[in-house]
Amino acid sequence: MNVFYEEAGTFKVGAILADNNTSLQIEAVHGKRSKIKASAVLFRFDTPPLAEFMGHVQKIAEELDPNFLWECCAQEIEFASDALATDYFGHTPNPVEAAATLLLLQNAPMYFYKKGHGRYKAAPPDALKAALAGQERKRLLAEQQARYVEQLNQFILPEEFKPSLSQLLYKPDKNSTEWKALEIVCTEKKLSAVKLMEKCGAIPSSHDYHFNQFIWEFFPEGTGFGELESQPAVENIVDLPHADAAAFSIDDASTIEIDDAFSVTPLSFGSFRIGIHIAAPALGIPPESALDQLAATRLSTVYLPGNKITMLPDGVITRFTLAEQAICPVVSLYLEVSDDYTVTGIESRIELIKITANLRHNELEQHFNDDALSKGHLQHALSKELTFLWNFACKLEKLRGKSNDTNNDKIDYSFEINDEHVSIIERRRGSPIDKVVSELMIYVNTEWGRQLTDAGITGIFRSQMNGKVKMSTSPAPHQGLGVSQYAWSSSPMRRYVDLINQRQLIALLRNEPPPYSRDSNNLLIAMRDFETAYGIYGEFQRSMERYWCLRWLLQEKIQTINAQVIKENLVKLDHIPLVTRVASLPEIAPGAYVKLRLSEIDLLERTFHAEFLQKQDS
Repeated sequence: MNVFYEEAGTFKVGAILADNNTSLQIEAVHGKRSKIKASAVLFRFDTPPLAEFMGHVQKIAEELDPNFLWECCAQEIEFASDALATDYFGHTPNPVEAAATLLLLQNAPMYFYKKGHGRYKAAPPDALKAALAGQERKRLLAEQQARYVEQLNQFILPEEFKPSLSQLLYKPDKNSTEWKALEIVCTEKKLSAVKLMEKCGAIPSSHDYHFNQFIWEFFPEGTGFGELESQPAVENIVDLPHADAAAFSIDDASTIEIDDAFSVTPLSFGSFRIGIHIAAPALGIPPESALDQLAATRLSTVYLPGNKITMLPDGVITRFTLAEQAICPVVSLYLEVSDDYTVTGIESRIELIKITANLRHNELEQHFNDDALSKGHLQHALSKELTFLWNFACKLEKLRGKSNDTNNDKIDYSFEINDEHVSIIERRRGSPIDKVVSELMIYVNTEWGRQLTDAGITGIFRSQMNGKVKMSTSPAPHQGLGVSQYAWSSSPMRRYVDLINQRQLIALLRNEPPPYSRDSNNLLIAMRDFETAYGIYGEFQRSMERYWCLRWLLQEKIQTINAQVIKENLVKLDHIPLVTRVASLPEIAPGAYVKLRLSEIDLLERTFHAEFLQKQDS
């Protein structure tokens, strides 16, 4: 005697070895013996032979139509499988027919709901319709996925991928048919998804791939300004006095947001008055205005080689930038300086000033440099003013205790991109241009931070203690700069915290209530969001500089290069700001130079392989 029984949701057969009423000892076709509960048995049979039974059952089950059975069975009530088999076959079913019916019921859960041992219930019509529709969708998706896989295997980008290309590249839905197809082919080809997409022509530009990833994540509405693109700034510049000095700016050649300018006016007995003039967009961007809300969203201009994403629209920048020959609204800090470069008087004003010149680094540095200053032979239309500012900057640096700052010996790099050709220009930090601008900016940010503090007006301060930099609404020392407080105020067109501090300063100078109190939500939110955004933007700039360094290596066909050991196996390549680890580097003291072989430059991953060749003579 044999039994047909159910175990763990599966139908099985076996020959009875012993019947213990509540349990049975059975032997399967393959000889395995086991103990089952008597309640698991659906029926017993003698024929056909055990070895042939499931083959016959499978053959009959394949001939059964679940849809026809569903239409035949009783609706809304439970039924026994043998009752349905009797109705279908027109006679009491034999063991094979009974088992085939059970197998069909078990394998068609959309049509029949299991309710108990051998008992089922027909699915409601609406539920069955929905289930069948879902099954059809799955079938179509499976066909679609197979088609995607076939095309991707031939490195053809399916047409359906194109509308969701950014999503697939930057934040894929891993449950989507497109991604599943990509995963299958990536596994077969042993490629990353990005590499596969590149081979399919989905990434025509490695630069655009990186840039668009940043835009997609942090500027989902795009980098344009919409209706604000051409909207003029609100004019709030009535009755401003005109300065009796003329100013000049010093900036990189690509700078359009010229925030700062300087003036030098001789006074009696060899003293001078220095003016530090900061563009005043706060006069035209009221708090809570549409322009302000936009700036509070962007928080800073984003910089990257060959490009930038400005915090403010071009129209606002054009209105407030300190452009040559323009008369511009500014907040000015005037310093009366004696002949030994000691500050003897300080005054802040809101005024209009004429900008007589926009000096650019690349041209100015040919005249205003260490060699010309040491020889006392500065050939420039503003030579007297620049020389005075240089001497004053040296005095300020000494007062801060930073005259011997080793940072002044470091190299800064600038990138110029022209028609995909990259030039990387080295400039020694601490050059006369750098020192003049940085010292005057440190001074104005320190002094206006002090004025806000003394007046009891809240500002956003930047401090540094034990190497850790943070922002706060409370003034604190900045050890790295050697000042007692520091409030960014010198770049209000490029940094939102500077715009906030400028509003507070203008209120102080006009003797008006400041726009922000210490517990202002807008102030605290802006400070928190700025720190986050500034970190993200800085990381993006560094990653794109790395990208262009790799482009430069390819462009110049550099296969070997010298590098300086920083520590352990970390090195910096010569002539470019590119740092990497070299696994094959032996133990060499920091500061030593080595020669490396470069290979496997990957612009999409922004990676390359560096191999140690030899140690170089110092």
